[in-house]
Amino acid sequence: MKLFALLLTLLSFSSFAAKNVAIDPNNLFPIVKLETSMGIILVELDRNKAPITVDNFLTYVVTGEYNNTVFHRVVENFIVQGGGYDSDYGAKKINEDIFNESGNGLKNEIGTIAMAKESRPHTANRQFFFNIKDNKNLDPGRRWGYAVFGSVLEGEEIIDAMGLVKTDYNETLGWEDVPIEPIILIKATLMPATD
Repeated sequence: MKLFALLLTLLSFSSFAAKNVAIDPNNLFPIVKLETSMGIILVELDRNKAPITVDNFLTYVVTGEYNNTVFHRVVENFIVQGGGYDSDYGAKKINEDIFNESGNGLKNEIGTIAMAKESRPHTANRQFFFNIKDNKNLDPGRRWGYAVFGSVLEGEEIIDAMGLVKTDYNETLGWEDVPIEPIILIKATLMPATD
């Protein structure tokens, strides 16, 4: 029993240590490369304004959890959303929900990346979206908004093209606005920090 407890403790510690090293905690503006079936997108995250959200997103990136997922919701002139489903529209595992950092001063403007959530404020976990127009209605006011945690450095034209794909009702998901031709997030990679 003691051996099992020791092994469990070591595994927990090594997992925690690896997570903190991989997430690059000293980099205030980490860059993530998203290789998609429509092209490459580079996003710069803002750990200064959204530390909880950035760490959460990077956890999914460095563990490979975003690889081979789909952008499952595309609403023209609004958003492109992904991160939650595999290419067969199976739900991916989620970590704990995170605190909503929508009051950080970053706005849901064109070219930004934000966390999706349910109607309750602190329900974001792994799904994210790109704003393909200025969406002031998603910012906080008298209600919690959607937390912006970075912006697109390169590939805004790719996101614009995603926003124009044909969509329809998807029976598997039971939703409208699902691309008829799946848009795949092939791989998400945390780029090395530059000085």
